[in-house]
Amino acid sequence: MNQKVLKTLEYYKIIERLTDCAASEPGKKMCRELTPSSDFNEIVQAQTETADAVTRVRQKGSLSLAGVRDVRDSLKRLEIGSSLSIMELLSVSGLLTCAARAKNYGRHPENTELPDDSLDEMFRTLEPLTNVNSEITRCILGEDEIADDASPGLHHVRRQMKITADKVHTQLNAILNSSRTMLQDAVITMRDGRYCLPVRAEYKSQFAGMVHDQSSTGSTLFIEPMAIIKLNNELRELELKEQKEIEMILAALSTELVPYIEPITTDFEILTKLDFIFAKAALARI
Repeated sequence: MNQKVLKTLEYYKIIERLTDCAASEPGKKMCRELTPSSDFNEIVQAQTETADAVTRVRQKGSLSLAGVRDVRDSLKRLEIGSSLSIMELLSVSGLLTCAARAKNYGRHPENTELPDDSLDEMFRTLEPLTNVNSEITRCILGEDEIADDASPGLHHVRRQMKITADKVHTQLNAILNSSRTMLQDAVITMRDGRYCLPVRAEYKSQFAGMVHDQSSTGSTLFIEPMAIIKLNNELRELELKEQKEIEMILAALSTELVPYIEPITTDFEILTKLDFIFAKAALARI
């Protein structure tokens, strides 16, 4: 079927409406790539899947597949021994969470003897990998947040960081209270990852410490007091240890996923197809 015929039939307007019904980007991509078929068996199979999805929506309500993301590039990185980033692990976790939700949706109610439909095999094949996913969600709390108890090492480092930061603030508050006349403002600030105080430029020679920055007018110097340089150094070393612990946690989580590359890939393919099928069902109900 040529493009002129498709345009005359307003085929692309239908595709646009179908795409809007899909929940995930991979599902939307599958909708956009749909072309008319002349294969009778393929047509019958597609219509049966759509009809079965319509029946399921009528019986159970809609199926949410918004958490489906294309994680195949991340899985390729796992194959060559790379560690995944926080965002990549969250994407895999979102996919597995979606797989668990879809698998539960696909189950028939107990004490019923409903015959299998064309979608049952897809739902049965899904592998939510609950234990692996639970470990990811236990360790990663958000896009830029690793849980304190993700590992004993991280818990210890963060505890030491809090103790050291408290010492820094105690020292700074003491200096701040005893040197108010030298300060532009009674505040503690950060420059280059170091705790500093805003000192009036005319008191520079009287305020012992290291200059890290100055205001645009030059009237204020941001000075790290000499008394806390050692503590600031300790804090910086602890921050580096924290980053190393986080890298180890991400590497461990990535290693846990390696044996499951194939089922995760299958989950992605099935969920994308289910999103496509249920988008057709949603359009059929409009």
